[in-house]
Amino acid sequence: MAVSNILDEIENLVVDGKHIVFTNKSIIEEPDLVRLIDDLRNELPLELQQAEQVMQDKEAILTEAREEAERIVNQAKEYANHLVDESEVVKQSQEKAALIMEQTKAQEQEILNTAYSTAQQLRTDSSQYANQVFDHLIVNVGNALQVLQQAKDELQRMPVQQPMPQERDYGQQEQ
Repeated sequence: MAVSNILDEIENLVVDGKHIVFTNKSIIEEPDLVRLIDDLRNELPLELQQAEQVMQDKEAILTEAREEAERIVNQAKEYANHLVDESEVVKQSQEKAALIMEQTKAQEQEILNTAYSTAQQLRTDSSQYANQVFDHLIVNVGNALQVLQQAKDELQRMPVQQPMPQERDYGQQEQ
């Protein structure tokens, strides 16, 4: 069950709880709340594991970009080595190799910048998401605890009254 679904169930549990007359308080089934909190505890590691997988994917993208850049650089070097030694051809090939190297470095830097920016955004987004989940959970659990405490306080304020026993007349029997 997704974290957001669990939080929705906690909210429904609070909203749908039995309402205490003349108050804005509700009674919540403790086992249901405890079960949902346990579900949330089990789900959060999965959400965090998925965020970690995204970070690992970032590393794979960076590695692939570096390998591609290195392959392009090696191709440029091989191209330069196979050119004929004639002065004009050599000069043109050196210029072309330099241009390829410059373009490759620019592409490599662009790929690295994009990967770094994406990784930063993923870290920020996953951190914000985790904070939102915890904030939502804290509010819901706090509300539930407040409702429970108020119900307990209300119970403690109620006087305990026992009905007075009725007097029975044992002298007369009905016929």
